[in-house]
Amino acid sequence: MSPVGMATFEGIAAVREFLEDWWGGYDEFRAEPEEMVDFGNGVLFGIFVQKGRPVGSSGEVGVRYAAMSIWVEGLIVRMTHYTDIDEARAAAERLAEERG
Repeated sequence: MSPVGMATFEGIAAVREFLEDWWGGYDEFRAEPEEMVDFGNGVLFGIFVQKGRPVGSSGEVGVRYAAMSIWVEGLIVRMTHYTDIDEARAAAERLAEERG
């Protein structure tokens, strides 16, 4: 999450705690994929839209962002989120090439 100004979370427990805290702030929450690209060599890129209704609110908030993930043996071993979608796509392309 560091490219979007947040901390880095490592390990199952830290990621789970972060997600529980994030999702716990909403009465309604959804994250929808807008685009998914498999660049090969275990590198997946996606654009997502998150929308939700914060606890106690009648309004909805949303954010559009990109994520790049590295997969090994069917598991995500690293995921990085970006607010700059072009930067994320370029990083995913470079990483897939490097891993090839």
